Amino acid sequence: MLDSVAGDEVIAELAARGSDHAVVEMVVARGLSRAMLIGPVMLEQAQALRQAAKEAGALAVLAKPAGRADPTRADVIVMGGMEQLAATAAKVRGEVGACMETARTGFATPPRRVLRCRGREIALGEKTLVMGIVNVTPDSFSGDGLGSDVQAAIAQGKRMVEEGADLLDIGGESTRPGSEPVSEDDELGRVLPVIEGLAATVNAPISVDTYKSAVALAALAAGASIVNDISGLHHDQEMAKVAAEAGAAVILMHIQGTPRDMQKDPKYADVIGEISGYLAEGIATAEAAGLTREQLVVDPGIGFGKTLEHNLEILRRLREFRALGCAVMVGTSRKSIIGRILNLPAEQRVEGTAATVALAVAAGADIVRVHDVKEMVRVARVADAIVRVKHAAPESEYHWEQGKA
Repeated sequence: MLDSVAGDEVIAELAARGSDHAVVEMVVARGLSRAMLIGPVMLEQAQALRQAAKEAGALAVLAKPAGRADPTRADVIVMGGMEQLAATAAKVRGEVGACMETARTGFATPPRRVLRCRGREIALGEKTLVMGIVNVTPDSFSGDGLGSDVQAAIAQGKRMVEEGADLLDIGGESTRPGSEPVSEDDELGRVLPVIEGLAATVNAPISVDTYKSAVALAALAAGASIVNDISGLHHDQEMAKVAAEAGAAVILMHIQGTPRDMQKDPKYADVIGEISGYLAEGIATAEAAGLTREQLVVDPGIGFGKTLEHNLEILRRLREFRALGCAVMVGTSRKSIIGRILNLPAEQRVEGTAATVALAVAAGADIVRVHDVKEMVRVARVADAIVRVKHAAPESEYHWEQGKA
């Protein structure tokens, strides 16, 4: 499913999928405000969807599925206003109609959205939440790994909260490209003392960055309330159950392959569609275990089995992941996407990170995961003031000399 403002992006998508020039002209002439991609579906489903759209006053165009040569299936791009899309979904019914309505409501603005984690409700949409990264590893790609220095890690977490971090993410295993997994015992030995120390001293919810259910179980018992699973619940079949029984929130990230091999030769026929499908599978696993979408966050996984071009496409089309009906998180901080563009090492990527954070906020990200909390909190607040309502501090809170603003 995708949703975007009709215009150049929709026209380009139609053209890339072989749509007739007259159809593209019709889209332009009618000024259709939203576009939703459904598929691939069987041809009879596609025809039924096209008829339903027509009856609802929308426009549906059949197109060839990206990267697929199956003549029995097609993608359908449905264009119209939000009410027309809702009417189309109601007429289609079944799985396609349900998916359309989930996607549509993902783009609507409900009166109140929250992320629920262990009895807490974290407001979404009022401001962009900033998650501070605390790496308790000796080999972090970004050079900020604190190894076994528990007190330094606790001090860093406390400082991040003082600088404005809304959430903290504690990780005990490096997942940089080419990294090797560590044992559960080693990972537990790294993260548990830090989680216990921070849980006793800060009020910010704590996330544990792990794809192992045993580590998540112990971390939740130590005071964590969120599980950040880089496998999106695809690695450990017990993870969803562990999180659900604890009432925790889960961050579902996309990865192609494993950290050891993910960057060897990543390929996609349809990068956004395949990532969305992978995340939808994780959501289904979570819901089957008893978690709700108010407990779930999706993360497209910048740098995890993606080329530079894939990462840029994800950031350009980030808003489409809201169609999954969950909060959206983005982690670009100090990553190679920035290093490749600027030809700079990890410790010199703060400005590049700031650019990606600002654009992610504009594209509807609910959470940004960062190393440089103080700087990115400032970036997010300015971006929020532009794209959200009533989030800039009143003038009395700013301090400047007259004539020097």
